[in-house]
Formats: sequence, C-alpha cells, structure tokens
Amino acid sequence: MKQGKTIFLTIIAGILLATSCKSPYEALLNSPDTQQKYQGAMMYFDKGRYYKASQLFEQLITYVKNTAQDDTVQFYLGLSNYKYGDMINAEANFQEFVTSFPRSPFTEEAKFLRIECLYNSTYRYELDQIPTYKTMSAINEYLYEYPNSTNLRRCRDMLVDLQERLDRKSYEAAKIYYTLEDYKSASFALKNTLKENADNQYREQIMYYIVCSNYKYAVNSIPERQKERFLVLIDEYYNFISEFPESKYKKELDGMFAEAQKITNNK
Repeated sequence: MKQGKTIFLTIIAGILLATSCKSPYEALLNSPDTQQKYQGAMMYFDKGRYYKASQLFEQLITYVKNTAQDDTVQFYLGLSNYKYGDMINAEANFQEFVTSFPRSPFTEEAKFLRIECLYNSTYRYELDQIPTYKTMSAINEYLYEYPNSTNLRRCRDMLVDLQERLDRKSYEAAKIYYTLEDYKSASFALKNTLKENADNQYREQIMYYIVCSNYKYAVNSIPERQKERFLVLIDEYYNFISEFPESKYKKELDGMFAEAQKITNNK
C-alpha cells in the first residue's frame, strides 16, 4: 500500500513538473485567454518570430470570428506566413482574406502580398508556366483596381520579368528544331513565335535563326531546289537588316546573303 502511494505521488510530481516547465510560447498555445493569445501573437510577430506568431494567429481565427479583431488576425496570419517564407500558405491566407474582407483597410496590401506570393512561386522559363500566367493575371487585375498604387513600379517589374520567361520559353521551344537540324520546321516554328507575339523580347535572335534556318535549308537542298530556297533566304535577310541594321549578327548574315546572291545570279 505504501509502495502504491509512493508511485502515485511520483506520477503527480512528474505531471506538475512537466506543467511548470512549459515555455511561455507553449503556455500561450494552451491558454484559453483569447486576448492573452492575441497579444502574444503580436509580440512574437514584432520580434520576428513569424512561425510562432502564425501558429497563434491560426488558433485565434475561430475565436475572433465576427469580432473587431477578425480581419486583423486573418491578415497577420498571412503576413506571418509570408515573412516566414511559406508562400503557399500565405497566398491561400491572403486569398481567403480578400474574399472575406473586401473593404478592410488591409485589403489592398493583402492583394499585393498575394501577388508577391504568386510571383515567388513561379518557375524558371523551361518549366511549367501556368503559375506565370496566373500571376500576370493577378497583377493586371491589381493594376486595374489600383492604378495609383505605390506598388505600381514593383508590379510592372514583375510583369516584365514574367513576360521575359514566356518569351524565352517560346523562343527556345522553336529554336530546338534548329538544334536538331530540322531547318524547315525551325523556320516555320520561329515565324509562328513572332506571329503569336510580335513584341517577343528575343525578336532579334528569332529573326537571326530564321535567316540561318533558311540558309542551311537551301544549302542542304538538291541543286534543282536551291535557287528558290536561296531567294527565300534573301527575303528573310532583308527583313532582318531592315529591323536590325547594326546587329552583332550582321557580318555573319552578310556572308550568307553574298553566297545566296552568287548562287541565284548564276542559275
């Protein structure tokens, strides 16, 4: 009986010891005091302890729903995840926020920060560009809604960078035919790239490879077809030179043009 009592006291002492050893953060997580938890979340946020702040804000959402603190808690949940570097959860938080609080003082910032999350979650040009299109759409919607935003320059810089990725992906996808020495397909694909987007940032390189593709296609043709194909090359050469008379590719293309003229004049 005495031994059983000793074991029981030992267990109780262990429980009390474990409870007394809880950190202030653990105490806040387990606290039923909403105001204390809110103040603690803000304290951790101000100290840059964003993960801990996010966990506390996450707990608070249910308790502050439909109160004056509702939008503040939801906004700071997203902001905590954003500053912690969790772009996926932060984007979801901000999306939920702007849906729930379209007229909150935090709404414009939440929309912009959602864009930052989307932008930071996009991929290199050679990978899937669906996130790029989604981000560009969100930016354009934001600029339409807030044309005088202080974030205007940042949004435009993001658009330029994202468009460059799309342009390069399109350019590289067409150029692959040239790399594979399928010069007829290369010329066709490169021209289509410019049809789809005449303002492609790689326009000079694309037009250069169009000339090169037609040159190599003509050179590798049977003698009976060379003249007509070199004439096509000459047309593409003039198209290129008219747009880029000082191009770094001019000297190389001049050589192709001279050879094409020689062959077409002799046949």
